[in-house]
Amino acid sequence: MNLPRIDTDPKLDLVLERVIDVRPALVWKAWTEPEQICKWFCPKPWWVSECQVDLRPGGQFRTVMRSPEGEAFPHVGCFLEVVPERRLVWTDGLHAGWRPAASPVPSAGLPGHFTAIIDINAHGAGSTYTAIVKHGDEITCKKHADMGFYDGWAAALAQLVELAKTW
Repeated sequence: MNLPRIDTDPKLDLVLERVIDVRPALVWKAWTEPEQICKWFCPKPWWVSECQVDLRPGGQFRTVMRSPEGEAFPHVGCFLEVVPERRLVWTDGLHAGWRPAASPVPSAGLPGHFTAIIDINAHGAGSTYTAIVKHGDEITCKKHADMGFYDGWAAALAQLVELAKTW
């Protein structure tokens, strides 16, 4: 199945693309099972203490990330697109049931909302993994990049790969 290509704008979007030695089915498992998400989702020494996944368009995607000191950083979003083993799209601009979010989550540290897209494509015995995070304005995009998007998302992906290789 060919999915529509996601266009990106370098002024508004952050993109992380890697070829990884993990089959698409295992990448999907890591992204869609709450007990697995808790094991890899944020770079150590941060960790996820709670995760809820209602895997359907309009369903909730909620995590609570914890700092090394134990401070909680909740993030609540809504799935927009779910294509098993291929694409997962969610936004924090909406809550479950397509309910608009009143304002950005202050603990997320960003001044605006974002939409995240995970594309997974078979590549030999592994996958091409593409994470795209779309922002509504250049300030929010730059702030997200400055917060460590590339290092953080790459570290989390390395943890996902390490975990998936144990299955």
